[in-house]
Amino acid sequence: MKQLILAEKPSVAKDLSKVLNANQKHKNYFEGPNVIVTWALGHLLSLKMPEDLNQEWQSWQMETLPMIPKHIGIKPLPKTRGQLKTIQQLAKRSDISEAVIATDAGREGELVARWILEYVKFNKPVKRLWISSQTPKAINDGFKKVKPAKEYDNLYYSALARAKADWLVGLNVTRALTVKYEDSLSAGRVQTPTLSLVRQQERKIEKFRPQNYFVLSLQVEGQKAKLNQKNPYGITERENAESLVKELSQQKGTVTEISEKEKVEPAPLPYDLTEIQREANARYQFSAKKTLSIVQSLYEIHKIVTYPRTDSKYLTSDMKATMKERLQAISDFAPEVKLYLKNGAQVKQQRVFQDSKVTDHHALIPTEQRPRYEKLSNDEQRIYSMIVTRFLGLFADAHKESQQKVTVAFGKETFTFRQSKVLVAGWKKSEDEKPAIQWKKDMRVVPDFTIEKALTSPPKPLNEGSLLGLMEKHSLGTPATRAEIIEKLIKSELMERTNSGLQVSPKGKQLLELVNPSLVTPELTEKWEKQLEAIAQGSYSSKQFLKEIEEDTKKLVQEVKQSEQKYQDFSITQKKCPECGSLLREKNTRDGKIYICTNTECNYRRRKEPKVSNHRCPQCHRKMEIIDGKKGSYFRCKYDGTTEKMLDKKERSKKMTKHEERRLLQKVNKEAEPQESALAQALKAAMEQK
Repeated sequence: MKQLILAEKPSVAKDLSKVLNANQKHKNYFEGPNVIVTWALGHLLSLKMPEDLNQEWQSWQMETLPMIPKHIGIKPLPKTRGQLKTIQQLAKRSDISEAVIATDAGREGELVARWILEYVKFNKPVKRLWISSQTPKAINDGFKKVKPAKEYDNLYYSALARAKADWLVGLNVTRALTVKYEDSLSAGRVQTPTLSLVRQQERKIEKFRPQNYFVLSLQVEGQKAKLNQKNPYGITERENAESLVKELSQQKGTVTEISEKEKVEPAPLPYDLTEIQREANARYQFSAKKTLSIVQSLYEIHKIVTYPRTDSKYLTSDMKATMKERLQAISDFAPEVKLYLKNGAQVKQQRVFQDSKVTDHHALIPTEQRPRYEKLSNDEQRIYSMIVTRFLGLFADAHKESQQKVTVAFGKETFTFRQSKVLVAGWKKSEDEKPAIQWKKDMRVVPDFTIEKALTSPPKPLNEGSLLGLMEKHSLGTPATRAEIIEKLIKSELMERTNSGLQVSPKGKQLLELVNPSLVTPELTEKWEKQLEAIAQGSYSSKQFLKEIEEDTKKLVQEVKQSEQKYQDFSITQKKCPECGSLLREKNTRDGKIYICTNTECNYRRRKEPKVSNHRCPQCHRKMEIIDGKKGSYFRCKYDGTTEKMLDKKERSKKMTKHEERRLLQKVNKEAEPQESALAQALKAAMEQK
């Protein structure tokens, strides 16, 4: 009898099959003496759409809202039916004794597998593989510890409740807004409060008014200290600053207080996903999605880091035994690694081992597999270096320094000098220290003041790093979904990326005015997310949660229906459709900006700017534009006006490629016999006569 092992992706299934000796490769699965390894392609199924459940819900009408079905159910995704059919056939084989869920060890991975097993009506025992890295050692160890899938039922109930909540809130509110205001307006349980966070910061910037102020500083032996004030922006006139300097300069200052303390700073703990996304955004301007994609590649393809979608910065106690092996794998990363190995791979930061602070997965750290740096891209090397550097901090001494605080008084006004001396560099690289001032109590200080004009700075716009921090603070989404939420807001034209940070679009600003106040603020979504986490822990009922979601959905839809807010569609241009005369709407797509007709019964669409092709102009050899004409598309050179017919697929297939031309020329040249010139023939004849 054999185990049917269900992985989430083909690449993971391939890794599992190598370790489990499933060497017979088929189109959609691997087979071995004891196992069959197959895979999903992410989700193979989804919740049914409204039109699948009720014919009346097919058309978007306010009268049919809210849509609250008794049972939603699941349906296959059209592009992945072939893989689902394969799993169905494998599940029915008589030699299959049980299934092992080997999808991603998390809420979403659990849902992927459970829906598949439910759809194929699998009625044999089911077990769960739970691993945090894809190395052969981790896979072998994981299969020795597989548990009954029932132990993860609460995780499945939480994932299912989240999917249904998103269906109920997202589809109902989006339909209500779209129908009422006659434009595609997308709202959701998590995306709308996330958009609101960006807008709140923009409002702070809009309200900001710059103000001039003056900074008064005291200089002693090259060091500078500012005047201590309750309001640092309090001196707004130069005359006041100069008057104060004149008053203070009439006497020498006195050192009234000297205090010293030793500061011990341990290295930061390893990364969780949100923190590495934030730091990669600050260092390299990577989007949250790009960072997740890179870490996923290091985990799945290179197998040199642990599971990336984690919300913990801690490790479990049983991982102490693996630290030396992980260090050995990165022994050539930095000179200090060999020193740590000589010291017996002793972890100096014991606070990292806290079982209670590890939920589904531990912190993001290197695996015991040695990296092949030549196979990593530049971006992969950057992210891997960040992960390893954080990990090495666990073996380093804490940074220690002696900090001195000195108060200098000029009458009632005081200045505070601070200087520090490194005692143990530890995990921090030692820097050149400034020459220290030898301060003494009651020491007299010569008045040497400077006045500098300054301007108050406005708050900075949110970037992806700071937005991720706020999403984490308000429990909006999970580490695994936050990048996807940001991308969805940008794709739906509610938010834009700019050079200075994230910006809410005019459409997004209006949406926040139109949508329900309770959905705009993060409090309601934060409550829902905490309830979902409680379901996963088994301390809250998923039925009760969904009952509350249904009631909240009814209220949200009712509020939209009763709203008297006005909406202006800023995407509508003054250009008219050549087919029906209606105004055209500008829309962003992956392929650039396009114009589409606002008349729902008209299918007219065209590019805003012509697309540049790889087809070269026969005259100037520059790339030509593709123009959509009445009789079809054609090439046009914007430099000299040359036009050229655009061949259809059949004609392009008949046309000889450059490679085919080259091969034909080589063949012709090879077959052609070299001919002697007339002069050569005459000389040859003369030689023969002699």
